[in-house]
Amino acid sequence: MLFSRKKSIQSILENAEKNTLKKTMGVWDLIMIGIGCTIGTGIFVVTGIAAATYAGPAISVSYLLAAVACIFAGLAYAELASMVPVSGSAYTYSYAVLGEFIAWIVGWGLVLEYAIGAATVASGWSGYMVGIFKSGGILLPESLINSPANGGIINLPAILISLFIGFLLFRGTKESVNLNRILVAIKIGIIFLFLVIAVPMVKVENWSNFMPFGISGVFIGAATVFYAYVGFDAVATAAEECKNPKRDLPIGLIASVIISAILYISVALVLTGIVKYDTLNNAEPLAKALRENGSNIGSALVATGAIAGITSVLLVLIYGQSRIFFVMSRDGLLPASFSKLHKKFSTPHISVLSTTLGVAVITGLFPLKTLSHMTSLGTLFSFIVVAIGVLVLRIKEPNLQRSFRCPAVYITVPLAILSCGYLVYNLLIENGGYFFLWILLGLVVYFGYGYKNSPLRNK
Repeated sequence: MLFSRKKSIQSILENAEKNTLKKTMGVWDLIMIGIGCTIGTGIFVVTGIAAATYAGPAISVSYLLAAVACIFAGLAYAELASMVPVSGSAYTYSYAVLGEFIAWIVGWGLVLEYAIGAATVASGWSGYMVGIFKSGGILLPESLINSPANGGIINLPAILISLFIGFLLFRGTKESVNLNRILVAIKIGIIFLFLVIAVPMVKVENWSNFMPFGISGVFIGAATVFYAYVGFDAVATAAEECKNPKRDLPIGLIASVIISAILYISVALVLTGIVKYDTLNNAEPLAKALRENGSNIGSALVATGAIAGITSVLLVLIYGQSRIFFVMSRDGLLPASFSKLHKKFSTPHISVLSTTLGVAVITGLFPLKTLSHMTSLGTLFSFIVVAIGVLVLRIKEPNLQRSFRCPAVYITVPLAILSCGYLVYNLLIENGGYFFLWILLGLVVYFGYGYKNSPLRNK
């Protein structure tokens, strides 16, 4: 009975039509969402931390490995997204292919990907904002800018930016998309400015010890930075608000991964070329590296771009999590209030508020490193399940209409599963206890509420 609860693709589409969101997005908006969610803390913060603690200058190779795993998973995502253009991402796809129980586990894992990911990003935003204040001679109390694990009381700047983004999303999707376009344009411009300023400063000797932590460090680095590519998954959460999802979703998914990978690898190489890798373990590595090379103006501009970039990531992550809660509620696995739309703004306001408050609490209390590892685990887990779902559907329903077909599916999908699985293994060594506790908590919630209230219970 537990594993027999499934929804057909047709029933999912019909249910979505009864209570759906406004269709306001085109393909360019989807690409902007993908890049907006992807390029942020990963490039402005985690690049330095991962280089200093895991991979050294070879962090560029880590980003390449993570990108390859993402492209494999992205091709699988694109096939299912074109078949089931409904909000909910991996959760919705799993419901159609593998059943309600697996879908719940995936949806619970997506909370790590989006909500915990948003908390990670808010922590990075706080680090850059504190750096800007410090450059202007304003020193904020250490107790109010650090989590308890880092010797403080609460990370107040991270909480405030989370609440501000939640307010924007409460007001409406169209306004948030317009803001995202502006922020993405600013941060891409700043990244190119960083490269232009920094390339002449590169000292080849900084790359002499290219792989100081060995090949294992490169793989752990890849697992650590993997969450930085979470943006393309966020594209799938916008399916119901997309004007032509069957055509635009695959384009948005793949294009955002490729563009982001090129930017990540370029910045990682240049950053580790202008300063020693072991000096990068701080909350604003790009800006600090430029300051150490005498470019104070460049440093200030990069810090400003980082603020814009990280803000856009936070916006998309909170947006994505609220849409996943919206769909899970519509399926009866969460209280009905999560899928109610605001009478004036037509947004799932309860989902937005719940996500925002959760992110604010988490980011105020937990350190960046733990949050980034948990985000990567949730992301990788959902990617593996989606890839399995593609194979299952190809075997069980080979004649279903697919507007996009994953190329060389019996090669691409196993490679996605193996590459993501290996990265999961590396992360579980250090964070397995936290992850399994999270899954256990999810099972308690499911059997305490979702299993009993699911509309499929009596079918």
